[in-house]
Amino acid sequence: MTTGSTRAREISTFKGQDRALRAGRIGMTGLLLSVVAASAPMMVVAGVMPTTYAVMGIVGQPLLFVILGVVLTLFSFGYAEMSRHVHNAGAFYAYIARGLGGTAGAAASVLALVAYSTMQFGIYGIFGFEVAGLIDQHLDVRVDWWIPALVGVVLVSVLGWLKIDLNVKVLGVLLLIEVLLVSVFAVAGLGDPGPEGVSLHAFNPDTLTGAGLGTALCFCIASFTGFEQSPVYAEETSRPQVVVARVMFLAVGFAALFFAFSSWVLGVAAGPSEVVATAQAQGPGMLFGLTEDRLGTAVTNTMHVFYVTGMFAAMLSFHNVVARYAFAMGREGLLPAAFGRTNKSSGAPAYGSVLQSVLSLVVVAGFALSDDKPFGDPTTPVLHLFTWAGNVGALGVMALMATASIAVIAFFVRRGATRVHLPRIICSGLSAVALAVIMVYAVKDFDVLLQADPDSALRWLLPGVMGLAVVIGIGYGLLLRATRPEVHRGIGKGNEAFQLEKAAAAHGPAAPPRTTA
Repeated sequence: MTTGSTRAREISTFKGQDRALRAGRIGMTGLLLSVVAASAPMMVVAGVMPTTYAVMGIVGQPLLFVILGVVLTLFSFGYAEMSRHVHNAGAFYAYIARGLGGTAGAAASVLALVAYSTMQFGIYGIFGFEVAGLIDQHLDVRVDWWIPALVGVVLVSVLGWLKIDLNVKVLGVLLLIEVLLVSVFAVAGLGDPGPEGVSLHAFNPDTLTGAGLGTALCFCIASFTGFEQSPVYAEETSRPQVVVARVMFLAVGFAALFFAFSSWVLGVAAGPSEVVATAQAQGPGMLFGLTEDRLGTAVTNTMHVFYVTGMFAAMLSFHNVVARYAFAMGREGLLPAAFGRTNKSSGAPAYGSVLQSVLSLVVVAGFALSDDKPFGDPTTPVLHLFTWAGNVGALGVMALMATASIAVIAFFVRRGATRVHLPRIICSGLSAVALAVIMVYAVKDFDVLLQADPDSALRWLLPGVMGLAVVIGIGYGLLLRATRPEVHRGIGKGNEAFQLEKAAAAHGPAAPPRTTA
């Protein structure tokens, strides 16, 4: 006969692997470095900001970062409070399930996997392209972009299999160097400004006028992606009720101030009246061109190297997040049970990490096979991979944030805690409306985001990828409710449901309550 303790061991392990992530592996500093690294500050300053200036022609980009910082701070009030009540590596989908039900949670789980994976795929593309360019420039050796991209996939896969605290150290070092180099440029740019001197013109609301405003908002909000990932690590942090919320506010505050300041310095260095033309002429090379004029070739080359390592840090950060979403889904039955197991030696979500690595290999290989352009051609599919995947993934994350804001309201209303949490409910409502408006503008102007013809089918097909993920998720949730109601009821419960199951296996069913005549 199988004893209770034996049954508990069977539940808790699978070939030596646990169904719970190891607690206490990440402190507040490590968590902050990890989630901010996902924003890839150097990639934003060198890549996203010049593109936003060039494509949308809006000089007031610094003001956009300030406005979005306010919107995302409003979002964080409710989201952070949910992190005190729910500790689940499935973060977005767990919160949505708790507020809006299991079917909505299933849809959010599929959307989260697709959105974060898509963003990571895009970074692999630009990473390979930039590394190939550096090798050609400094070693005079030409390699196709997909070779360094595949090397990046392998390195990320290895690190994703190792202990999360080792990952945090790698991310932290790369992040700090990125911030230092951008700060050095900022000092040089303000010390030697463009023809109009140090101007605050970029913070004038009049600079936000133009047809590209909605598109610019989408570009800028994508730059913040990462701060919302802190609850994903709640099960692995010390004092999650305190640490996760603090990290979230610190991350969004840092991103808003750092990006607003950096984009302003770019404008000052080029000159507010010339920044758009400079960005259109130099593209992603704008930061490096302005740096070389002031600090010389050596500093510029160093900055370019850490521009690439920043991409690597972002890829690793997204990999860790997707692996944990897959782990949470496997533990709750949304994916096969094997995904809900951890590596015995490192405590990492082993099969979730493998899944993300395999998908990355398939996507990079697919774009490599479709690339028939000569080396360095700017129309190469790898740049399409970066542009398309980044924007589509950001749209999915915005949808998750807007839905999570609504779920926060429903969660506290259903618990009868409306009066206690009224300020957070109001903040969540405001953020939901603001995020929904940005999404509408982004979808309407998606042809601008893609730099495609307004009649192109891609302007609807690519945003439709996220819509399809939602439809598939809803259908899957309804199927689970009809065929596996116990799984449907457990969506978003995470480790709580597992611990109850484990306790029941160890001690047997609880005795019914005694009654009196």
